[in-house]
Amino acid sequence: MMPVLDIEALYARYGPMVLRRCRQILRDDAEAMDVAQDVFVQLIRHRSRLEDRFPSSLLNRMATNLSLNRLRDRKRERSVPAVGFLETIACASDLDAPLVLQRLFGLHPESTRAMAVLHYLDGMTLEEVASDCGLSVSGVRKRLARLRASLHAMGGL
Repeated sequence: MMPVLDIEALYARYGPMVLRRCRQILRDDAEAMDVAQDVFVQLIRHRSRLEDRFPSSLLNRMATNLSLNRLRDRKRERSVPAVGFLETIACASDLDAPLVLQRLFGLHPESTRAMAVLHYLDGMTLEEVASDCGLSVSGVRKRLARLRASLHAMGGL
């Protein structure tokens, strides 16, 4: 039978190392502290299955994996159809939203409107929109970026 890990001793000794690793990957103190805490929570959950022969390697690997998972989650959140973009239009206080859209789409080709609807309203990925519209993913990304820039330029929305 394996000895049970002394989590408190591991935290005291390796906590700063884990936090450093998380900061190194995430570049955000609050998020790094969250993930570092998650490392030790996972350690508590799985302590009966883990060995304490090489704790620094184990903790470093856990910190790296959990940090990379957090980065992946961040990316997924950003790739969810741009809720912020739609909220900006919906919350425009000085202009009526339909007028904002009419002005905005008047500045861009009809195909850009289709891409915006497919991505922002229908929730299609950039890859799906590109396939649907016969463009590359970078082409769709550029068009949508220009659309967002135009919205921002219109009265500082």
